[in-house]
Amino acid sequence: MNPSLYLTATTVFNQMLGALAGVLAKADAHCATRKIDPNALLHARLYPDMFPLLRQVQVASDFAKSVSARLAGVEVPKTEDGEQTFADLQGRISRALAFIASLTPEQFEGCESREIVTQPGTPKEKHFTGQSYLLTYGLPHFYFHVTTAYAILRHNGVEVGKKDYLGRP
Repeated sequence: MNPSLYLTATTVFNQMLGALAGVLAKADAHCATRKIDPNALLHARLYPDMFPLLRQVQVASDFAKSVSARLAGVEVPKTEDGEQTFADLQGRISRALAFIASLTPEQFEGCESREIVTQPGTPKEKHFTGQSYLLTYGLPHFYFHVTTAYAILRHNGVEVGKKDYLGRP
């Protein structure tokens, strides 16, 4: 028997957002210990045409809550993108986790075949079943932004490894 999309989505989002919060805490401590302006990391990017760390975390948390909301058939919560500090990013992650925790397995019933439309009415409009939305769109995008946030910090000398990325002790 295949695990439900509820279990798949919530398990992945909880684990990886928790791990991202841990990596950000290490980055904040890294700045304090080495007397580095946190903005050096918060605005760091891997390449000029990529988002900086702040935006990577914002987008990762957005994917976690928007994918979960669409699969549950509820409205996607609106979030302003005003974070400027590691503490702000931690708050954003906490709010995303709290939203995901508020969803029930019952809300996900039948979502495998539910039609999901992204960016309706625009040239970027895409149609998915709930299952293909989670597995071929939502999770890959989420992982990309979490991984890029991790890579930005690792590239800039924050001592994090695979266990930190996975959120494992």
